[in-house]
Amino acid sequence: MTPALGVVVPCYRQERFLPRTVAAIERALAGVDWRGALVCAAPDGGPLPELSAQWRVLSPPIPHPLTPGAARMLGFASVGGPWVLFVDADVEVDPVWTAEALAVAARAPAEGGSPTLGGLWGRLEEWFVDAAGERPGSRDMYRIGDDEHRSDYMATLALYRRDALVAAGGYDPRLSSEEDFELGLRFARLGFELRSLGRRAARHWSAPRPSFAELGRRWRTGLCFGMGQVLRLYLGRPGFAALLLRQRLYLATLAAWLAGAAALALAAARGDARPLAVWALAALGALAVMAARKRSARLALHSFLTWTVNAAGMVVGFVAPTRAPRLEAGGRP
Repeated sequence: MTPALGVVVPCYRQERFLPRTVAAIERALAGVDWRGALVCAAPDGGPLPELSAQWRVLSPPIPHPLTPGAARMLGFASVGGPWVLFVDADVEVDPVWTAEALAVAARAPAEGGSPTLGGLWGRLEEWFVDAAGERPGSRDMYRIGDDEHRSDYMATLALYRRDALVAAGGYDPRLSSEEDFELGLRFARLGFELRSLGRRAARHWSAPRPSFAELGRRWRTGLCFGMGQVLRLYLGRPGFAALLLRQRLYLATLAAWLAGAAALALAAARGDARPLAVWALAALGALAVMAARKRSARLALHSFLTWTVNAAGMVVGFVAPTRAPRLEAGGRP
């Protein structure tokens, strides 16, 4: 018998958060007919927590980590239900939001006779864990607010209508990141509504951020390549302008570094250091303004380095060929 709800949890070396994630899901779905898939998306993950019979573990024999889209669609293919809840492995779902979301989903076909509701999510709180203990970060990671409204995309926690996700083509397995925003573009084009319910949906757990170590991790895992990959996919297509606007900070950073390279070339050609000095002074001035606004030179430097790493990753993602894994429903490449 097909369950009322499918649950997909992709795990990218986040096993230390999984006990909290799994326990929260099972508490929130007590009394609900559901089946879950835990997708081990990296080949070198750690031990898993004890799981109930409602879970199925998918651990495909892969030499490289799956892309976020590939991991989610692998789990999606293995669970039933007219609605599917995608929960990242470091997310603790809120039972109040879950109950409201499932109630809205159950009413959706009868709301005005329109079946256009495609997905639901809500505000995510950020929480940090380190040797000093646990502490809150941003109360609204994605800055979506506390009011119920239509949303352009959903990330980290998302309840999707199955037939809407199938109609849109699902998550794109070619993207190393930006798969959530790109999927939102296709949902909007098809007329499916993504809605924030205007309440806390979950807590997101991680090591303290911002951190300089996070920049290296984003490069090593390829997360910063997705911005360029999606730009290449949408080149000359509807949605390209929206993606350019989304990447405006990285494009501006890339332009600033290209201006620096041009100043260096001009200084070398003329034997005059003034063009390079003017560029360096402008860059230092921009950093000083950022430090004043953030009240921290360290945070200003971190922002600048983040934009630089993401800008470089955007270029790499735009020019490098993508490697999309081909997976059968059984989880074999």
